[in-house]
Amino acid sequence: MSVPPNSVPPPNNVTAPPPAPVGTPSAEEKQWAMFAHLSALAGCIIPFGSIIGPLVIWQIKKNEMPFVDDQGKEALNFQITAAIAAIISVALIIVLIGFLLIWAVAIADLVFIILASIAANNGTAYRYPVALRLIK
Repeated sequence: MSVPPNSVPPPNNVTAPPPAPVGTPSAEEKQWAMFAHLSALAGCIIPFGSIIGPLVIWQIKKNEMPFVDDQGKEALNFQITAAIAAIISVALIIVLIGFLLIWAVAIADLVFIILASIAANNGTAYRYPVALRLIK
């Protein structure tokens, strides 16, 4: 089957991130978006706090601020992905590779949280490079 020369083939990546919201976010939107990303650090203190923090901020501000809606979903999707990776790593501790994987997941999570927080504070919509897009 041949493809007509002017047609665009369908995308191979069905989990591509959604486009960033249009327009410049206000200072308050930038701050709340940054809080949505940084709230994932609550997981260091509270079990499942890394998911609860972004979820609470996203639910509170999603109807008022489009930038926070976008970045809150992004933070929540990444933290769900990181939690799944951590659970798999803990399961793999039995075969000893999990000890290395859990540290790699924790370090990557921290680095990506910092990068996302800085980008959100600058008004740039950050897309985590490895996140399942479960919440649309």
